[in-house]
Amino acid sequence: MALSWSQKAKQRYASDPFTDLLFNALLGFTFLFIVAIMFMNPVAKKGIIDPKAEYIITVTWPDNLPDDVDTWVEDPKGNIIWFRNREAGLIHLDRDDRGIINDTITINGEKIQNPLNQEVVTIRGVVPGEYVVNLHYYASETGLPVEVKVKLAKVNPALEIIYYGTHILEKPGEEKTAVRFVIDSDGKVSDINHLYKRLVINS
Repeated sequence: MALSWSQKAKQRYASDPFTDLLFNALLGFTFLFIVAIMFMNPVAKKGIIDPKAEYIITVTWPDNLPDDVDTWVEDPKGNIIWFRNREAGLIHLDRDDRGIINDTITINGEKIQNPLNQEVVTIRGVVPGEYVVNLHYYASETGLPVEVKVKLAKVNPALEIIYYGTHILEKPGEEKTAVRFVIDSDGKVSDINHLYKRLVINS
């Protein structure tokens, strides 16, 4: 016996509340999943080093030490960067550390002491020729020798540590060549040496 139109409509609408419940539940779970993904990976804005850097020079000395060590870098064209000339050509002093003077960071609105002593220089393109990296014992609170570590890393196409060395600055005012190196037109580094070359001017 054939069902009438009204009977068919009743059968069809009888299952609709359950279907609606399933659809709404699925929609709710999808929304919560998207929100959770968004909050799991917030975008960090601070402390980012320019991703276009080709090479990164990192200079560090013991944590919490109040003494001030400065980094000077000369590029093949004679451009020199230091704390009063932080950009020249394609080299940039991204972080100047003055011992304990500027070592405060803000976390949740509260200023705290940052123990890390570190300066960061980036080379943001390939300019063929020789580069010179010098260390300058600018000021001392302790009056003691300072152990300084210098790292040169090639960033592209993959991270590669080109040089890592330790140097001792004996007294305030001393300048030392940490590393000299040559970059060719293909971005390869060679001729690493430590032959002294003066870069520091009256600062």
